Parts: sequence; structure tokens; C-alpha cells
Amino acid sequence: MATTVLRVRLVGGDRMDISYDHADISGEDQLVEHVIATLAQDSGVLRARHGDRLVVLYGRGVAAIEVAPRGAVL
Repeated sequence: MATTVLRVRLVGGDRMDISYDHADISGEDQLVEHVIATLAQDSGVLRARHGDRLVVLYGRGVAAIEVAPRGAVL
């Protein structure tokens, strides 16, 4: 299972750091490609975590995603 932390900038200008994991993907590079491909779709939806909370991201509300070697700060 691969896990990564992403900094997401929303269309409204807000930013949030989320953690995302996927059981079927083993590498972080593949995971990031999966996130990009999912959010690029018209009906793209990701279920992620922000601290202890479940966050659902809809592709149409995301303006940018940042991925750093060490990840974002939660």
C-alpha cells in the first residue's frame, strides 16, 4: 500500500494538506499519477484524510496539487 501527503489548493483559494493511500498501488509515483488521473476526470472523486477527518475531493473543485519529497505538514 502506498501513502502520500498532498497539499491541495482549491478553486476558492483555500489550501489543505491531506493524506491519501491506495491498497492496490505500491509506489508513491504511481499513486501520484493515480491522483492526477482521477481528478482530471469530470466525475473524479478522491476519499482522503485531513487529520482524523474523512475528506472527499471533487476534481472540479481542485485548482492545484503539490507533492514534495518530504510531503506537506499536517
